[in-house]
Formats: sequence, structure tokens, C-alpha cells
Amino acid sequence: MNLIPMFLKEMEKEALITRKFLTIVPEGKFDFKPHEKSMTLKSLATHLAELPAWVEVALTTEGLDFAKMDYKPTEINSAEELVKLFDESLVKARKQLIPENEGKLEEKWTLRSGDQIFSEDTKAETIRHAFNQMTHHRAQLGVYFRLLDINVPASYGPSADDMGF
Repeated sequence: MNLIPMFLKEMEKEALITRKFLTIVPEGKFDFKPHEKSMTLKSLATHLAELPAWVEVALTTEGLDFAKMDYKPTEINSAEELVKLFDESLVKARKQLIPENEGKLEEKWTLRSGDQIFSEDTKAETIRHAFNQMTHHRAQLGVYFRLLDINVPASYGPSADDMGF
């Protein structure tokens, strides 16, 4: 069974839902965080918008070493910029989710910080992890919206806001 077509289909479905969330991120609340250990709304939304690009990272590298990188999140200042960043991330993913890369999916990919290894997975498992992260962080964003009294968009069926609760 080829996984690339399945990954593309899943990514496109999730992208439609995620875009709904990113379009309503309130610029005036970028610094909001529900707890001192939480990310700010801006950081969370930016991370969510960047996540599809992890498909490219998974398929073009052997891993990621936090100790050897100088990651800086993309600077965004509006919901429009979030959606643009998300769309750019999707383009990067689509360029890699091609039949020619099917053979790479069983190759190993390692997430680490120096000698500390967080995970050693196949590239296919790494892509699934990125998709799971999108769902997870989108749900977190929904909690932020609820706490800010912003209607939560539907994900896999109507939300409580859609139902009039």
C-alpha cells in the first residue's frame, strides 16, 4: 500500500479545518496565555501554521538536532499572515508528498538534542506525528478561543457554538 496518497488526503482534510481556526486568531490577544506554562496565543498559532512544513523536514533530512539549530519562529502580526504562513507550509509539504518519495518513508529519522534522543522513527511515522501535532495544537487553540469567548469552529462535526449551546 502506498502511503503518500493517504498522507496527501489526510493533510488536505486537516488543512481545511486548521485554516478555519487560523483565520479567526484575534490580533489583539496575541499575548494571551491561559497559564504561566502555556505558550502565548501567537506562539501557538504560529507553531500550528508551521507544522505542515515538518513533512518537508522529515523527507529531506535524517533528523533534527535542537542542539545544532538556531530555530526562530516566523514573525507574524495578523491572522492573514498566519494563513499565508500555513499555506506556504502546505506547499512545502505537497512538494515532498510525491510518488517518488514513497521509498523514503521507511528510512529512519531521529529527533534529538545533542546526545539526548527524543525519538527514532521512520519518516512515515514522523509525518504521522506532525499531523497528530497539528490536531493537538489546533485543539489547544480551541481551548484558548473558548477562554477568550471566541466561537470555536467545527472540526469533525459541529462545535457547541454551531449547536447553539
